[in-house]
Amino acid sequence: MSKYDIRTRKGYDFFECSSALQKCIRRGLEEQAMFWVVELYDSGFVEYVWKRLRIMTSEDVGLAEPGLPAEIWALYEMHREQAKKKEDKNEPQRLFLTQAVLRLCRARKSRMIDWTLLWAWLTHPFRRQEIPDFALDKHNDRGRKLGRSWAHFFDEGTLLHPHRDVDGEQEMRTKAMKAIMNPEGNGLFE
Repeated sequence: MSKYDIRTRKGYDFFECSSALQKCIRRGLEEQAMFWVVELYDSGFVEYVWKRLRIMTSEDVGLAEPGLPAEIWALYEMHREQAKKKEDKNEPQRLFLTQAVLRLCRARKSRMIDWTLLWAWLTHPFRRQEIPDFALDKHNDRGRKLGRSWAHFFDEGTLLHPHRDVDGEQEMRTKAMKAIMNPEGNGLFE
């Protein structure tokens, strides 16, 4: 028996059980995912389960539902707070774990973050990039030597893509530009 021979309450291999939970969540198999999460919970691995669920929010859901990490974190915190109340034998903290598993099962999924992580970190030692010209602005030595000004920063340094204009943004941009050119005159508080 190796040091990695960890068994659950019903005798399942811990690592296989963990893998089954994640694969069932990836496939949206709610009943099967619930079986594995209960097995891990009942076997004393609840903190490990929450760690895996938090990782899945980026690894398996990611950009498909960018608000999900905050939801799962909130459920985790509620679980932790409820679990502190030892006098409650009904273990209502299980509600939050159940909700997290069901939410992950039903979530839209994307592996974009994990694929990007693998590509970026594995290839980084073998790649080199030049600093792009638009990064050379009044905030660094090379940009200042090129005579880059606030105007350059507003035209190039603040360029957003994709950009979504919000109410009042263009007006505030104009006010900011005026404030930079003449802070005593047409500032932000006119």
